[in-house]
Amino acid sequence: MKRYCLALDLKNDPSLIKQYIAHHQEVWPEVKAGFVATGILSVNLYNIENRLCMLLETTDEFSFEAKATYDQNQPKIQAWEQLMEQFQKRLPNTPKDVKWRQMETIFSFKSAHNTD
Repeated sequence: MKRYCLALDLKNDPSLIKQYIAHHQEVWPEVKAGFVATGILSVNLYNIENRLCMLLETTDEFSFEAKATYDQNQPKIQAWEQLMEQFQKRLPNTPKDVKWRQMETIFSFKSAHNTD
């Protein structure tokens, strides 16, 4: 299993942030099916103010490139991404073709009692 942490900002507008959160209470089934089809085992999305953090757990075979290729051929996933675009704001220094930025692990701790 692989783990990834990604970051993205939202536009700093409380109304838009509230709408974004509401959309994520009912993520479209096609979006969830896309996770499964591309090897994403779990997705956790966290928010504070206008900052988002997404934690992914994936199969060892998962790749962001394969996920992007899959998504490009799924009209409902493309529609979801277009809908989300109105709320999102890329982090500084992010290339135009990138939305979520992968964060680098700088510290990790695991207790001897942790079985994961």
